Amino acid sequence: MRKFITSVFIIVFVLFNTGLLLSQQNEEDGKFQKLIEEFLDAIWKFQPTAGTMVGFHKYDNKLEDFSERNLEKRMTELDEFNQDLVTKVDRTKMSPEFQIDHEILMDALDLEKLKHEQLIPWEYDPIFYNSIFINCVKPLLEKDYAPVDTRAKNATDRLKNLPKLIKQAKESLKTPTQISTETAIKQFPAIFEIYRTELPTLISQVPEERRAKLLAELGKVIPALEDYQNYLSNELLPKSTGNFRLGEAHARLLRLTLQNNIPIQELAERATADINNITKVEMSMVCLPLYRLMYPEVDMQQLAAQRGEDEMRRIIIQGVLEKTKEHHMSKDEFIDKVKASVEDIKRFLRENQLVDLPDNNLDIEPMPEAYQGITWTRLVAPGAYETSSTYTYQITPIPDDWSADQTTSFLEEYNDYLLPFYAIRKIYPGAFVPSFHTSKNSSLLRKLYPSMPLLKGWSVPFEEMLIFKGFGNYDLNLRLNQLKIQLRVITDFIAEIQIHESNWTKEDAINYMVRVGFQTEAEAERKWNRILLLPGDAAYAYVGMQEILDMQKEYKQLKGDAFSQKEFMSKLLSYGALPLRHLKKKILEQ
Repeated sequence: MRKFITSVFIIVFVLFNTGLLLSQQNEEDGKFQKLIEEFLDAIWKFQPTAGTMVGFHKYDNKLEDFSERNLEKRMTELDEFNQDLVTKVDRTKMSPEFQIDHEILMDALDLEKLKHEQLIPWEYDPIFYNSIFINCVKPLLEKDYAPVDTRAKNATDRLKNLPKLIKQAKESLKTPTQISTETAIKQFPAIFEIYRTELPTLISQVPEERRAKLLAELGKVIPALEDYQNYLSNELLPKSTGNFRLGEAHARLLRLTLQNNIPIQELAERATADINNITKVEMSMVCLPLYRLMYPEVDMQQLAAQRGEDEMRRIIIQGVLEKTKEHHMSKDEFIDKVKASVEDIKRFLRENQLVDLPDNNLDIEPMPEAYQGITWTRLVAPGAYETSSTYTYQITPIPDDWSADQTTSFLEEYNDYLLPFYAIRKIYPGAFVPSFHTSKNSSLLRKLYPSMPLLKGWSVPFEEMLIFKGFGNYDLNLRLNQLKIQLRVITDFIAEIQIHESNWTKEDAINYMVRVGFQTEAEAERKWNRILLLPGDAAYAYVGMQEILDMQKEYKQLKGDAFSQKEFMSKLLSYGALPLRHLKKKILEQ
């Protein structure tokens, strides 16, 4: 009887304390959820165009204000919010999922502070303003998320404030980098087309009583944009002498966006070892029999004696790549070829059941000119506040202003043997699959601040898995180019660090990418521009790849003989683009 009473007491005690804990968690979660809402509301109030783009429409009638007074107010807000995070919530009393969101919010807050303290895009990035010009009005008239009268009124209000923003841009911009201003200038003709052609067409569908006001405000904006275009070319470009190297701000940016378990110094050491392994072992093993067939006249022993083993290996790899790059599409076939590669990949994945994939369709189309010049591909996914299931990948067509040599160099880089892996990495499954799973999570923070290393890096080990499963019927030319694009991930990471945190010049970076990464001149030039225009982006894939390989190794040890590559990949993707340090914990949970 005494044992029975004791057992009942223990059960009651446990249930009471569990209930108390859950009650505390619910209370703390509720307080934290309120802070999230306040934080995000303040972001969209400060950048209402960005809010519109993610489906937050409370400030659709407002436009960005980068006046000194508003910037000071925003900095005060960030400081106060930082204090609130410390004093108003206790992370240790939150439920586990909210503890993860708390860390995401801390990093998001620090990113906002980095933007205001060191990056300062409203002073040093004309592309920042271009993005607002592109997106502030057109989506209001294009997307059917509210009554047309409401959307038309909001569009009118934004058009009314655009000349003021343009004036602020002219007064605020100081000494951007040359590449930033040049890119902004190249985008501007397409921005004009939005206001001269696309907006009048959209306005024609607005009720007549709203149409006149919209057209009147549009008429005031166009000359202001013309004046701004002249300002970009005649005034801003000559003083665009800003330093492209971010330095300490770059290290801070990586700390906040990598969210990694492996220290940067160790990643750098791994990168050096990986380059040696890929070039001296993997690529050499593939190329040696191919080189003997392609260049039977070359005496291999004599070549080694004259040039040394390392240089001989480089010559052999380069020689084989020179032959494979001859097989490529024409300029006009580029996007259609990418689409065809995607269909081949989908077919192979369906037939071999290598990973669970979404049923959602992924449309592929040319990237609108207004967005070109920064990234070659762009995933257009539903906004964090939206319920749409439409996903589109936009691809930059080969530019008409490229010379014949530039075009040929690019096409040789993306030859028939490399293109499938480019499609796997950049398009399908690419970032689409983890983005899809992220969209299913109820957390707004996880949708708005996905793990970039996961989005960019998960497909690197996945593409090698496809090769070993027979994608391309074990063609050595395909294997060679898969190794080459994997090598690019590593050299991109090294170049990113060396350019922004060391002393590499453009010549240093391009020579490195061409000689060590076996890239063509056009590809290396394009990569240089990307590293300058999108700091951090070139580092994400390698960091993600290394973290995932470590997770897989530990998960394999955990599972033993029960380990399944498909089950691991499906589990990895099921959490969406979760920060790596938290993803690893979930992967290794029993």
